[in-house]
Amino acid sequence: MNVIIQQIEKRQAFFQKISKNIYLMAIKDGFLAAMPVILFSSIFILCAAIPPIFGLTIPAGIEAWLWKIYDYTMGIVGMLVAGTTARCLAGNMNRKMPDGKVINETSVMLAATCGFLLLAITKTDGAFFADYMGTKGILSAFVSAFITVNMYKFCIIRDITIKMPKEVPGTIAQNFRDVFPFSFSVFICAMIDILARNFINAPFGEVFSKLLSPLFAGAESYFGLAIIWFLIPMFWFVGVHGPSVVKPGLSAALYGNTEANLKIFTEGGHPNHALTENFGNFIGELGGTGATFIVPIIFILLMRSKQLKAVGKASIIPVMFAVNEPLLFAAPIILNPYFFVPFCLAPIANVLIGKFFISVLGMNGFMYILPWATPGPIGTVMNTGFQPISIVLSLVLLAVDFMIYYPFCKAYDKVLVAQEAERVEEIAEVEEAIPELSNAQAVKLVDKSETVTSDDLEIEQALAQEDDLKVLVLCAGAGTSAMLANALEEGAKETGKHVVAKAGAYGSHYDIMPNFDMVVLAPQVNSYYDDIKTDTDRLGIKLIATKGAEYIKLTRDPAGAIKFVLNEASK
Repeated sequence: MNVIIQQIEKRQAFFQKISKNIYLMAIKDGFLAAMPVILFSSIFILCAAIPPIFGLTIPAGIEAWLWKIYDYTMGIVGMLVAGTTARCLAGNMNRKMPDGKVINETSVMLAATCGFLLLAITKTDGAFFADYMGTKGILSAFVSAFITVNMYKFCIIRDITIKMPKEVPGTIAQNFRDVFPFSFSVFICAMIDILARNFINAPFGEVFSKLLSPLFAGAESYFGLAIIWFLIPMFWFVGVHGPSVVKPGLSAALYGNTEANLKIFTEGGHPNHALTENFGNFIGELGGTGATFIVPIIFILLMRSKQLKAVGKASIIPVMFAVNEPLLFAAPIILNPYFFVPFCLAPIANVLIGKFFISVLGMNGFMYILPWATPGPIGTVMNTGFQPISIVLSLVLLAVDFMIYYPFCKAYDKVLVAQEAERVEEIAEVEEAIPELSNAQAVKLVDKSETVTSDDLEIEQALAQEDDLKVLVLCAGAGTSAMLANALEEGAKETGKHVVAKAGAYGSHYDIMPNFDMVVLAPQVNSYYDDIKTDTDRLGIKLIATKGAEYIKLTRDPAGAIKFVLNEASK
C-alpha cells in the first residue's frame, strides 16, 4: 500500500492542475453551494425509507409529508445546481475578463435555470414531469450552466447588447444589457431540446440512457457487469447521476432476472442470475455509488485529518443506508482526483466477486426487491435466502473495498494533515505571542522615541496624498488571517498611520477584494499565489505572499506589521 501511496503523491501536482480547471471548479463549487439542501433532505429520506426495512409502517400522512419535504429539496437539486454552477463559473470567468467587461452573475443563474427546465423537464397535461428535476437532471444542469456562461461571455466581449442612455439608472440599464445573452442562452437550450426529442424521442436529460441501452444487451457476463459498474461511478464522479444514465437501459433485465431467480428457487433450482436490481444496490453500490460503505469507517478510525474524521462521523449513518451524497460532496470524493481510481474500481471488484460467488460457489442470486436504502450487508443476506455464504460475501466485499480505498484515503489524508498542521502551528504560535504583544506595547508607551529613517520618510511621502491603505489578509479559514489583521489595526492606532485591515478566507474573497488596495497571503495559502495574481493585477491591487516565520513575527509586532505593509505599498 505504501508503494501505491507514494505513486499517488508523485502525481499530486497533476491532480491539483486538474482540480483547478474552471469548469470542474464550477461544478464542485456549485455542488458545495447546494450542500445545505443535500444534507437537510438526507434526514427526511432516511426517516421515510428506513422503517419499512424493519417491517414498520409509517402513518400515510407522515410518510407523505416526509417525502414531500424531500421532493421539494433534494427533488429539485438539479435545478438549483444549474443556477449555482452558472454563478460559480461566471465568477471564475469574470476574473479573466477584459477591463470593464463583467458577466452578471445573478442573470446567468436565472438563464441557466430556465435552460435547465428546457433540457430536462417534460410538461404533460399542464404539469411538469419532475423526475429529472433532482439528481437525474444533473447532466442538463451542467450543460445549461456552461452554455449560459459562455454565451454571456461571447456577447459581453463583443458588446452585443442593448445600450441605454446614461441617464437611465444602472440597475435598469443592466437588465437591458442582459437581454441578448439571456435570450441566446435560453434559445440554444431550446434548440438542443428540440433536437433531442426529435432524434431520440426523449428529453436531453435521457440522452445517455437512450443511447447506451442497446449496449447492455446480454450484460450478465463478467465483462458486461464490469463495464456497467464502471460507467455508473464514472459518470457520478464528473457530476452526472450515473444510475439514471445507465440503469434505465437495464430495467427489463434487472427486474426480470429478479423474478426469474425467485421462480427458479421455488422450483428447487439454483437462482443463477447475477444482474438484478438489488445485486446492483447491495453489491455494486454497497453504501451508495462508488461502493463507499467502508469509507466513513476508514475516515473515522484510520485517518488523522480533522476534516476527514468530521466527514466520516457526519456521513456514516446515511452511507450505511446508501445515502452517500453527504460523503461524496463533503470529503469531497466527486471531482477529487485522489478518489477517481477507488471510486470506479471498488464497484467493479464487488460485482465480479459477487458474480463469482453466484456462478462458481453456488450462492443464490438475488430473488426479491428490497428497499434500496437497506444496508448492503443486511440486504445481501436477506435477498439470498439467509445463506451463510452471503455473510462471507459481505465480509469479503468490505475487506476488498478497504484495501482499494485505504491507500488513496491515506494519500489524501497526508495532504490535509499537512495543511491542518500548518494552520494549527501558526495559530498556536500567535496565541502564545499574545502576552509578548502586551509587553511590547508597554515598552512603547514608556519609550515614545523612535528613530526616523529615510525609508520611513519615503513611505510617508508616497502615501501623504492618499486615503487609508486598505489591506485584506487571506488564509484558509479566516482564523490565522485575523491575527495579522488585528495586529495591523492595532499598529495603525499606535503609529497613527492610515491603514485599515480585514481578515478573509480564500475562496470567499472574490466579491470583497475590489474594495482593498493590498492582499496579504498567509503561508498556508501561498500555493494559490499564481491564481490570485491574475485577479489582483487586473484590479490594480498589490499582492504580497508571506513565509511562516515572517508572518508570525508580523503578528507579534503591530508597529512592524504597519511598516511592512507601507513599505510594500511604496514599491
